[in-house]
Amino acid sequence: MKKQKQKKKKKKILRKVLLVILLAAIAYGIWFAYKTKKNGGGLSGMLATVVGHDENTRKNLPEFKVLLLGVSTDLGENAPTDTIMVASYNPNTQKASLLSIPRDTFVGSNENRATPSDKINSLYSISIDKILKAVNDLTKLDIQYYAVVKTEAFIELVDAIDGVTFNVPMNMKYDDPTQNLHINLTAGEQVLDGDKAEQLLRFRHGNLDPVTRTYPTYPEEYGDNDTGRMRTQRDFMMAVMQQTLKPENIFKLGEILDIAGRNLETNLDFNYLKDYIPYAVEFSTENMTTDVIPGVNDQLPPVSAGAKNRYWFFLPDKTETAALIQRLFYPETVEETEDEDGNTVSENSTSSEKTKKKVKLEVLNGSGSESKYDKAVELLKGKGYEVTETTNTSSVSKTIITNKKELDEEVLKDIQTTLGGGSIGNNKNLASKVDATIIIGKDFNQN
Repeated sequence: MKKQKQKKKKKKILRKVLLVILLAAIAYGIWFAYKTKKNGGGLSGMLATVVGHDENTRKNLPEFKVLLLGVSTDLGENAPTDTIMVASYNPNTQKASLLSIPRDTFVGSNENRATPSDKINSLYSISIDKILKAVNDLTKLDIQYYAVVKTEAFIELVDAIDGVTFNVPMNMKYDDPTQNLHINLTAGEQVLDGDKAEQLLRFRHGNLDPVTRTYPTYPEEYGDNDTGRMRTQRDFMMAVMQQTLKPENIFKLGEILDIAGRNLETNLDFNYLKDYIPYAVEFSTENMTTDVIPGVNDQLPPVSAGAKNRYWFFLPDKTETAALIQRLFYPETVEETEDEDGNTVSENSTSSEKTKKKVKLEVLNGSGSESKYDKAVELLKGKGYEVTETTNTSSVSKTIITNKKELDEEVLKDIQTTLGGGSIGNNKNLASKVDATIIIGKDFNQN
């Protein structure tokens, strides 16, 4: 009898304990739901709550800037960098920028004594601080953080997220036995695994054509040689980010962090970086602006120096670079001005019908269909754009919109909307007679 009473007593206590736990769980669930809603709701709000943020945390987060360096480890420990980019992300505006810096950029002190060691990509083999300082001297951005990404990281990451859907802009065929490098990709949209992603990122030009004795490369309207390669790298990075940030990949976060740990050299503190993660899941690559440092390719030392050997360098245009940095990283501070008709315009707001009529477009037919091409031209003219040059070009699977001068992002997005899609890129050429070149791809829907 006594034992039965004790059992009943224990059951009562257990029920009370379970009740308290249940009530606590309900209370915590209500509090968590409330905090998640206060933090913006959805996956972003939930992650913000998990890491201890409140509704004011995002407001106090500064824009995040980092120097990204891509290194091919198969070239040895002291290999120069293949890729040099500056990336920024603003969690409040959900805007991001990606700026490519040509690896042959001249950073020496005297053009008359220029040698290959004066190229910016050679500084990495000396020290990270050297190349970080050179980038800051060029951009005036005061970047504090860097991340050196080994080629293996992209291969593993792409495989970890089950491949990346990407539109390969052209047929890529190249072989270099000395590097054990073999590239063989067909143009068009496809799912790239890690191996194919590496081929894509390393392609500059094809094998020597025995007839023309030239190396086939990206078409001029896309951006040839290194310019085309940098554009492809930027576009691919955007695709990787977009697909890595899919909600289903949140369960692969541990694997992704493990890949980063093995293949990443950085001065970033994870405790600093984790504050941005809850808001980064909201990011859309449509809000990313990409470009490349403007300038020209030339040989140094100059002929007048009388040097025995001359080398190819990229020479940045300092004035144009300063203007580009302003547009990419400080668009909210661009001042409004007046055009010759007295209308108020700004660097980042030029989408009026009056502005469209001043935009000159070169439209090339890469769709293989005259009816598609005619419809695209009709749509563009119907929106007020001036189509000045038209011709056929090699076939492409996806429509390509290339900014040749200083078109505003809103205008480029309007062209994209008018055509029902297409990738946007930049290949600045101040001597160009048109503001943008458009290649109508097979994907264009004329209905």
